[in-house]
Amino acid sequence: MKTEVLRVDPQRPEPELVARAVTLLERGDLVVLPTETVYGLAALGDDAVAASRIFEAKGRPAYNPLIVHVAEARDARALAASWPAAADALATLWPGPLTLVVPREPSRIPDVVAGNGPTVAFRVPAHPVTLAILKALGRPLAAPSANRFQALSPTTAAHARKTLDGRVALILDAGPCAHGIESTVVDCSSEPPSLLRPGALPLGALRERAPTLTTRSIHAIDDREPLPSPGMLARHYAPRTRLVVVRPDAVHDALRELGPRAALVTRIPRHREAPRGATLVARLPDDAPGYGASLYATLHHLDEAGLDAIVVEAVPEDDAWLAVRDRLGRAGS
Repeated sequence: MKTEVLRVDPQRPEPELVARAVTLLERGDLVVLPTETVYGLAALGDDAVAASRIFEAKGRPAYNPLIVHVAEARDARALAASWPAAADALATLWPGPLTLVVPREPSRIPDVVAGNGPTVAFRVPAHPVTLAILKALGRPLAAPSANRFQALSPTTAAHARKTLDGRVALILDAGPCAHGIESTVVDCSSEPPSLLRPGALPLGALRERAPTLTTRSIHAIDDREPLPSPGMLARHYAPRTRLVVVRPDAVHDALRELGPRAALVTRIPRHREAPRGATLVARLPDDAPGYGASLYATLHHLDEAGLDAIVVEAVPEDDAWLAVRDRLGRAGS
């Protein structure tokens, strides 16, 4: 399959490009779309045959469900078997980087999309391009990250093309993603609601709407039973190059032990000297949103540098850094 790559205005998507994407999706093809989190690999979310092509293109196991993107909260409610009170409260944060897991109606959402499980994950994205396509299409889209299974998520169209070229019909390039880290996932199918995957939307915003929210469910799952959410496997979001997360006081020793071709990812400002011994030094922002927005692009760059290892200085332990710690932990698993 020849993959078409088209540049699209990220704020005012050209109607002809929206129409092109809709035509391809309606005939069952795969299209890579920009979102505010990462680029997504989209197919019709109410069509089992089309959705199954996502699993084939990504090399994704059948037990790992897909997130279903819709244009409005009412579309998600119409496709769900029931809509719990927690989902109603949290849906006020849509559109945005939040995914809600609710009971699935099998006649509306195919088994393959849900990983053969009893629930389905919904999101209303905030990116103007994908929202325009959803509204023009009038149907849900299943859209996990546009990468091969367990690999680094794409925050640019070039990242997606690197592993999916020839596997998809179209890539719409709207430039870098704003958040650069996946959506937050909350399970609303039981009470109290629980955080399944920390992400771009911080805990504080969730607890304002759902004060009983628990984080007990954050743990690595690596079995073959249906999962309630993507992003729960022990190893995920990982570069090909070995990645090691170490305490700040252990960075020097780690660089010495891992040999001369190691990179360092740090939050040390440019006016301060980084530990010696790294072939490359990537200095990321010292705030959680900025660090998260830069992380995958940095790891993509370092992964292409022919290094033996990537040493990442551990980030703070507070809630603001929860999503970043989660991604680093899985990348280095």
